[in-house]
Amino acid sequence: MSGSIEVQLEEMHKRVTQHEILGSALDRELTEKRQRQIVESASGVLFEKGYHRTSIRDIAAACGMSMGQLYHYISSKDDILYLIHVYSQEIWYEHLRDAGFQSITDPVARLARALRLSLEFIEGHRQLYLFLYTESKHLEREHLKLVLELDDKNVVGFYRHLLADIPGLELDAARRDTAANLVAFIVVFLALRGWNLDTSRISAQVDFLMEFVFRGLGLQLPPASER
Repeated sequence: MSGSIEVQLEEMHKRVTQHEILGSALDRELTEKRQRQIVESASGVLFEKGYHRTSIRDIAAACGMSMGQLYHYISSKDDILYLIHVYSQEIWYEHLRDAGFQSITDPVARLARALRLSLEFIEGHRQLYLFLYTESKHLEREHLKLVLELDDKNVVGFYRHLLADIPGLELDAARRDTAANLVAFIVVFLALRGWNLDTSRISAQVDFLMEFVFRGLGLQLPPASER
């Protein structure tokens, strides 16, 4: 992997926090703060009613803003759907950082820890990920392009880097790319398919999925104390 994991995480963070500013506000710091507040406030009504059935008036009410105030920070409902994608990656990054993920030096243990942190994080934000996977089809073309680029660089790219750093893992670039995409999909499995699984056994299901990934890669899963 080129550079340290700290550098990779910081690059991820920059991509999600330095996205193109939407709306008409000129103060970037204030705009980013207000846009995060809008996303956090609007999520509840969007998750409950769905993207199409939620009006911009519903969103303004959920945010405690007038329509004019809301349009100062966004230009359309599509902006909010795009910003929710950005927000999901930002809070995932914060979760990895706050858990001290970047301090793990062994690349195999680092992959195991990344899987556990991500599986548990996404399961804990199930509504968010279900919403993203079901409603992203409504994104306008330009926002969809940006979202796909962020996903490739930050999510699949994250696993590409982790896999590339493991000695003896004989994957050429094409197979590593496929493996990274598979890992990224397995990580969201519980959020997307957990509706028909025993939710009282989430920890056991996380363990099984980690074992499944490691067996598929031909790797030995580290002891529980190291992951």
